[in-house]
Amino acid sequence: MKVLGINGSPRVGGNTDILLDRALDGARESGAETEKIILSDLKFSPCLECDNLSDDGSCIINDDMKVVYEKVKAADALILASPIFFGTLSAQTKMMIDRFQCAWRAKNKLNKDIFNKKKTGAVICVAASDRKDFFGNAKAIAANLFATLNVFCAGELFCAGAENKGDILKRRDCLERARRLGGNLAVKRAGG
Repeated sequence: MKVLGINGSPRVGGNTDILLDRALDGARESGAETEKIILSDLKFSPCLECDNLSDDGSCIINDDMKVVYEKVKAADALILASPIFFGTLSAQTKMMIDRFQCAWRAKNKLNKDIFNKKKTGAVICVAASDRKDFFGNAKAIAANLFATLNVFCAGELFCAGAENKGDILKRRDCLERARRLGGNLAVKRAGG
């Protein structure tokens, strides 16, 4: 099984990245092959809502999102990890999600399901504040992406109150839950 982790945090080595790494460790311990994409390392445009769209569900913009599309297609499971900024997912994460508009259009308007391989998935979010309602905002956006990509959400981890870089290392509960989430994801099959 291939588990792809997508880090939407601009702070590499920060709380979100640490939890994603723990989840990927758990997936590897359960026998999965893992890979991580760090969105802030990529050069890609936001969705431009192009007029000359391709009817095969592919995006016509030629940038680093091409790599993301390929890796998402090849994966059996996805872990989407993002900090909470202004009550929802980071700009990097949301920009990536918006770029799947081409797949949404193909699936919902043209009846072409280019991400027809069923996958399992999970969401990890970290917030500095204790506003747990912000996690609901992030979860709703992730759910729309997962529906477009045929991803069954098999788990979620929301950790509040971790503001400074590395604060999450003091939260053994979150670290252990991340490891278990990755391990569970590696053995689950889509839809179950």
